[in-house]
Amino acid sequence: MDLQKLFLVITVTAVISLVCYPSSVTAGDIVHDDNLAPKKPGCENDFVLVKVQTWVDGVEDAEFVGVGARFGTTIVSKEKNANQIRLTLSNPLDCCSAPKHKLDGDVIMVHRGHCKFTTKANNAQTAGASALLIINNQKELYKMVCEPDETDLDIHIPAVMLPQDAGSSLEKMLLTNSSVSVQLYSPKRPLVDIAEVFLWLMAVGTILCASYWSAWSAREAAIEQDKLLKDAVDEIPNEKAVGFSTVVDINTTSAVLFVVIASCFLVILYKLMSYWFIELLVVLFCIGGVEGLQTCLVALLSRWFKHAGESYIKVPFFGALSYLTLAVAPFCIAFAVVWAVYRTVSFAWIGQDILGIALIITVLQIVHVPNLKVGTVLLGCAFLYDIFWVFVSKKVFHESVMIVVARGDRSGEDGIPMLLKIPRMFDPWGGYSIIGFGDILLPGLLIAFSLRYDWLATKSLLSGYFPWAMFAYGLGLLVTYVALNLMDGHGQPALLYIVPFTLGTFLTLGKKRGDLRVLWTQGKPETPCPHVRLHHREELD
Repeated sequence: MDLQKLFLVITVTAVISLVCYPSSVTAGDIVHDDNLAPKKPGCENDFVLVKVQTWVDGVEDAEFVGVGARFGTTIVSKEKNANQIRLTLSNPLDCCSAPKHKLDGDVIMVHRGHCKFTTKANNAQTAGASALLIINNQKELYKMVCEPDETDLDIHIPAVMLPQDAGSSLEKMLLTNSSVSVQLYSPKRPLVDIAEVFLWLMAVGTILCASYWSAWSAREAAIEQDKLLKDAVDEIPNEKAVGFSTVVDINTTSAVLFVVIASCFLVILYKLMSYWFIELLVVLFCIGGVEGLQTCLVALLSRWFKHAGESYIKVPFFGALSYLTLAVAPFCIAFAVVWAVYRTVSFAWIGQDILGIALIITVLQIVHVPNLKVGTVLLGCAFLYDIFWVFVSKKVFHESVMIVVARGDRSGEDGIPMLLKIPRMFDPWGGYSIIGFGDILLPGLLIAFSLRYDWLATKSLLSGYFPWAMFAYGLGLLVTYVALNLMDGHGQPALLYIVPFTLGTFLTLGKKRGDLRVLWTQGKPETPCPHVRLHHREELD
């Protein structure tokens, strides 16, 4: 393997070991029901995000997002059913005692203070308020719950918590304008968003392209090796002397080590999550993305610029590079740099997806699963890894480590870069549908193996394993999104559904067709070597 491809594999190994992230919805998720928070009659609302639209002197102004309380009346879901109501600042500001002035159905805004939330709500309700806005003393939202021993829960007005910066803006509006009114509503997220359909097509299409490229390269290599063996059978002592492979085969040991190393990296990310750490991940992602994009473009353009693709020049550190590679490299580097600089803009997801898809396709071209045994160990370990860090880690760390890392919590950034993402198009809360590279790459290794086997065994489309493996992956990912929506947007480990579908289908078909032993151990059809065929022919003569 040349130095450039070795560098790519090392970079990608460091990056991919961090990215078996769950398919999820981020940036504006509905605040989910928290089973740890106490519930009782009068204090049993689900936590929902609430839009607070403002009007200043009758002109529509800024919109803020808060979270509804466990207590009080529920907030209407449709904007047309929400009334514009005048906003008033509480006096005293914390509303821990009764307001000094009676309110004529106004929305009262109060500071968090030190008394119970229900105390504020009861005081506001007694004063005639129609709703309560509580300003948190921090930038984050806070779930307002009831104390276990509380009994005064006959609250008939909605209560909403707003972050500190939103409260500061509202206070400024009240102090500098004659009239400020607000509208409170909590729109529901649609059951299915078209973004999930496109993300599904993107994941399936990536594996499809990578598998065909991998199988085509494997078949070309086999044909070339067969020709060399036929032409030089007397000069070559054994078939291991033939060929120069640019492929990295995974073994069972490295498959198990992957889970161990990935878990260590995940914990490091979780503990050290910060702005500078995200910047480091961006650099790693850009390096891998540049290599991946360059490899894909060179392979594609070499069909039209064959001479440039086959003419080489020696470059220090990188070794021999084709002229086509040198011509494409500046564009790839510029593309990655522009994405890194402007990655926070609304359309930056396009560049991220292009770099990510190119990286995944390139890795599936270079890294191979040699047989079904290694594929089973790899996907089995990844299956357990995904479940543990999404669900079981909550028991140890009091939150899902993988989801926290995927969202980029405590980093000041909107998630880490090693994800494919598409903005949700019909979601009133916005955000993205995402899928981790690992949820495409790891099953993709097995699916690409199935197509390589089909081509080497000259199997037809119906008798092969690839169509069934591809169908099983697509169905598994589809079930992931169904589960995601049924769970009200809670992040789901995609491999929990994809691995049983994909691996189970492969093992079942292999057993039924009698190919399981060959698939499990050799990973390629049993064909005699050319020199054996020649020797056999000479004996017959």
